[in-house]
Amino acid sequence: QVQLVESGGGLVQAGGSLRLSCRASGDTFSNYNMAWFRQAPGKEREFVASIGRNPGDIYYVDSVKGRFTIIRGNAENTVYLQMNSLKPEDTAVYYCAGDRDGYGSRPGDFGSWGQGTQVTVSS
Repeated sequence: QVQLVESGGGLVQAGGSLRLSCRASGDTFSNYNMAWFRQAPGKEREFVASIGRNPGDIYYVDSVKGRFTIIRGNAENTVYLQMNSLKPEDTAVYYCAGDRDGYGSRPGDFGSWGQGTQVTVSS
């Protein structure tokens, strides 16, 4: 399985933007379906967005549609999450996930996970 390392989290005011990056290593990145999840304190891990191996195979949770964009750069072995118009309720640890075969909105659909990066949105 691929190894994943996230970066780009931080503290931002409501209405601001952040771009998260997830760099993959150890296997052929283009063969992997990728996703972003998030987990707020005391809550379950939540699906945010996913992007499949095939162009156009992209999904978002309703709460981030129109504000977040998931992009994959196969040449860079990296998947990005561009987050605009951030809200305090977006505050969470954001995790990158990947799998060669699994693809869905449940954490169990993905076998490889990064360590997470904290995103804090102040009001």
